[in-house]
Amino acid sequence: MQEPTAHSVTQDTLTLAAESFGDPEDPPLLLVMGATASMLGWPDAFCRTLAAQGLRVIRFDHRDTGGSTTLPPGEASYTVETMAGDILTLLDAFELPRAPVVGMSLGGYLAQIAALRWPGRVASLTLIASEPLGWDGPDLPGLSEAFLSHFGALGTLDWTDRTAVADFLLETERLCAGADFDAKAEATRVDRVLARTRSPASMFNHATLSVIEDWTGAFRRIDCPTLVIHGDSDPILPLPNGEALAEGIPDAELMVLPDTGHCLPERHHAAIARRIAAQIRGL
Repeated sequence: MQEPTAHSVTQDTLTLAAESFGDPEDPPLLLVMGATASMLGWPDAFCRTLAAQGLRVIRFDHRDTGGSTTLPPGEASYTVETMAGDILTLLDAFELPRAPVVGMSLGGYLAQIAALRWPGRVASLTLIASEPLGWDGPDLPGLSEAFLSHFGALGTLDWTDRTAVADFLLETERLCAGADFDAKAEATRVDRVLARTRSPASMFNHATLSVIEDWTGAFRRIDCPTLVIHGDSDPILPLPNGEALAEGIPDAELMVLPDTGHCLPERHHAAIARRIAAQIRGL
């Protein structure tokens, strides 16, 4: 089984932990995960499936997750736009003048910002379970009541109790995955997440971040090839969010995953990898 190569990217006081899969000479692909998630949000099997398509796959820990720079809970001094800037930092560190970017959930939001700020650096976008940047239409559906209720328990969670934290994270994954939830596999992944996280509570600094620029209607100005992938049973960002993205970005393609929540189930890995690889080969 192919093991990823570890990397450490530094810029001033910031360190971003990263890993790469595949041949360094293959076309690159940068993966950007969602809020509160480290690089482990991208399943190892998915990364290997992408690499098997002849791609060099790069994933990284967001700020306040995994091995990246971590600030105390409630003390995040950066913005959503700052996190989008980390995409450029990664591209520079890997000496990539231009690369396709895949973003999931908040990662898709960040990827849209990067594509607009640095259009010459983002060759294409794949937006998975994401929402439009600067949505300017009627309200789109958001978090399910079950998920809102679950996150209401954050205020009373004892972060020193590893079992309680693991249970909370596992329930989060259950609510996201729905019918695709694999309790044993997710419990193993949660253990890996906690084993390499300095401060689990700091992951939720992402929930406190602000957007400081006016991005109204911005997603409509994206002009690179774009593939939108969305589960039809997503309880976090329901399907109309993905449909709005695909309708608003010129010439975007929409791939709907049947009976799928806010997750990357293994049953879809091969199909998703083929679509992403086909998009890259067509650049």
